[in-house]
Amino acid sequence: MSEKRQLKLGAFIMATGHHISAWRHPASQADAGHNIDHYKDLAQTAERGKFDLVFVADSPAGWERAKDPEALRRSSQGAHFEPITLWAALSQVTSHIGFVATASTTYEDPYLLARKFASLDHISKGRAAWNVVTTGADVSKNFSIPGHPAHADRYERAEEFVDLVKGLWDSYEDDAFVRDKASGVYLDPDKIHQLNHQGKFFTVSGPLNVARPVQGYPVIVQAGASEPGREFAARTAEMIFTANQTLEDAQEFYSDVKGRLGRYGRSTNELLISPGIFPVLGGTEKEAQEEYDYIQSLIHPSIAWTILERQYKGIDLSGYSLDDRAPPLPQNTELNKSRLKLVTDLVERNNLTLRQLYLAVAGARGHRTVVGTPEQIADAIEDWFNNGAADAFNIMPPILPTGLTDFVDQVVPILQRRGIFRTEYEGQTLRENLGLSRPANGLALPALQRKAV
Repeated sequence: MSEKRQLKLGAFIMATGHHISAWRHPASQADAGHNIDHYKDLAQTAERGKFDLVFVADSPAGWERAKDPEALRRSSQGAHFEPITLWAALSQVTSHIGFVATASTTYEDPYLLARKFASLDHISKGRAAWNVVTTGADVSKNFSIPGHPAHADRYERAEEFVDLVKGLWDSYEDDAFVRDKASGVYLDPDKIHQLNHQGKFFTVSGPLNVARPVQGYPVIVQAGASEPGREFAARTAEMIFTANQTLEDAQEFYSDVKGRLGRYGRSTNELLISPGIFPVLGGTEKEAQEEYDYIQSLIHPSIAWTILERQYKGIDLSGYSLDDRAPPLPQNTELNKSRLKLVTDLVERNNLTLRQLYLAVAGARGHRTVVGTPEQIADAIEDWFNNGAADAFNIMPPILPTGLTDFVDQVVPILQRRGIFRTEYEGQTLRENLGLSRPANGLALPALQRKAV
């Protein structure tokens, strides 16, 4: 008999918590963005709960609210640690949990990125993962380049970028380093591979100056849900972070992306799909709703309008009040196409006012919000897991650190009693715990050769 399918869990960490006004909550750590002890406690709490990974969102984008001094004055989300540096430190105070760092294929360099992630995988003893993003925001002025590439161009560049990084990770074979003191032989030159890659976007000679990562490749994560994003994930990703509001939408995404794997010679268990969930816990439904209402009450009007302006880029909202029906969202964007569709569906499905819209995205940003008891949160997770909508979940606590601690202490034991979540780690590396195989050396070379010019 085959083993029972097991749920995977990630802790999606946003400094003070996922709610946009979390820093004002009495239970939050207000200086969290620059408090290493806070992140240390979170990583250790997640590991105590047997989570597979911790993840922080990151972007090379500048601080867009700087144009509005009042909103800037009231927001806590402008400054936080760079993730590779953070995870390297936290890998030393944990032993099993994986670390997912976001890095952009539009604004990073393949050689430097390959070097950083290979180093993190060695430092963490095989617990690194790369969240591959193409970056929707135009931050080209910070990077001395002519302008922000179009959506389609960003994904084309990303394909070559990822293949190139994998090729660099394959610079050394697993047993290239002999280190025989008696003979004086340190490495075998026949097991070093120089890429000499010349493609449409990149020219990189190699080899990398870091040994092959412990996991072969750090786990590849992706978060785009547009048509190019889905295809890119089916070809490249091993885990997808996604946002869905309804079971039906989640099932459609799950079925669609899994259905694309065969054309790349991949099986359905080689890609894990992980929706985000924003859990608001209470001892009773009433207590949970009261907590949610309180968090929502902390949103200052200037922050509310900033949230809306972010959704309605290029549209003048000055003639509207918060209690007016939300106007149609812009249909064309070169930014985050999948998130625009998600918010558009949310508005149209529920006929929202502008006030209802900003409240709906102030915490979960389009991810699923569940307000209830620990049993109800567990029910919501199990329902999607058992009905073709998810292999894993990214837990998005509204307030940190309490939201993660409460989930670990109150929800995880229920999932364990139901037999769908581990009580002990299966392995030492992130790949082992996620049930993903270690890639063979040289796997990226055929793809790189196709991209050579």
